[in-house]
Amino acid sequence: MTSTRDIQTGTHQGQTTGRKRPDVHIELPTPRGRLTEGRPLSDLTWLRVGGPADWLFQPADAEDLAEFLRALDPSVPVFPMGVGSNLIVRDGGLRAVVIRLGRGFNGIEVAEGRVVAGAAALDAHVAKKAAEAGVDLTFLRTIPGSIGGAVRMNAGCYGSYVADVLESATVITRAGDLLTLTPGDLNFRYRQSDLPEGAVLVSAVLKGPAGDPEELAARMADQLAKRDATQPTKDRTAGSTFRNPAGFSSTGRADDTHELKAWKVIDDAGMRGARIGGAQMSEKHSNFLVNTGDATAADLEALGEQVRKKVYESSGITLEWEIMRIGDPLTEQS
Repeated sequence: MTSTRDIQTGTHQGQTTGRKRPDVHIELPTPRGRLTEGRPLSDLTWLRVGGPADWLFQPADAEDLAEFLRALDPSVPVFPMGVGSNLIVRDGGLRAVVIRLGRGFNGIEVAEGRVVAGAAALDAHVAKKAAEAGVDLTFLRTIPGSIGGAVRMNAGCYGSYVADVLESATVITRAGDLLTLTPGDLNFRYRQSDLPEGAVLVSAVLKGPAGDPEELAARMADQLAKRDATQPTKDRTAGSTFRNPAGFSSTGRADDTHELKAWKVIDDAGMRGARIGGAQMSEKHSNFLVNTGDATAADLEALGEQVRKKVYESSGITLEWEIMRIGDPLTEQS
């Protein structure tokens, strides 16, 4: 059984943000996995910005995660975090238990045309292993991040989406219960799904069409070459910054007859290459927000909001963020 421990929160040793909070006592479960207080999150995100989480929990396995959530005070918020590929953590950090899955959640198994992937398995690794077994999930090859995030955001490219290939997803609810969800339960939409509040996705079953392994490998190599030629893959980015502002079906498939591209309306607004502090809209692809080296989360978010303002003034279109932004801004009291 998970035991509990009493933690006094306040100024954290080794923390560089200078954030201080009123002393409060919160009883947390003691898991088998790793639980770290005041853990900076900047090195866990692709953009390399952001303050600390109150706690970072890295569960040993699914049972450890379920026991921890079951014993955790329901008033304590949790935030499941993938590999931080599509995320801005604000400079003041996050008042929550951040749950990050690692070893034990990154397995990939292929049998009879189905791929069972742990939520921490990288999209690219799933695509490659599936292709070797003759299963076509090649659209995942160039999508940054892990399968958990791909399911949550109904990730897609080249006309294919997770909604097209998902058979089921397994989550552990905020109450610590194991639950299997169907695509209908998830209610997939463009870059969205409906996961239960506080639930942590731990695995997914995907079924793709059959294909020749050599042909699938060649297709992925071509996709990678095209991506590297058009996107700033060597820079610190978080993938596409804004959603394409157009009509999409309920499954997330684009209506190409009406689709606009975010990069095009950003260009039309004169914002390619725009900068605030260390943040820049990429010169190579203007829908990529780049940390040029010393950006803060505030720089990045402010530039994104400036782009949204200029695009609206130029075209009347309101861009929607695709990058998730979480946490508190840095204040004098932080």
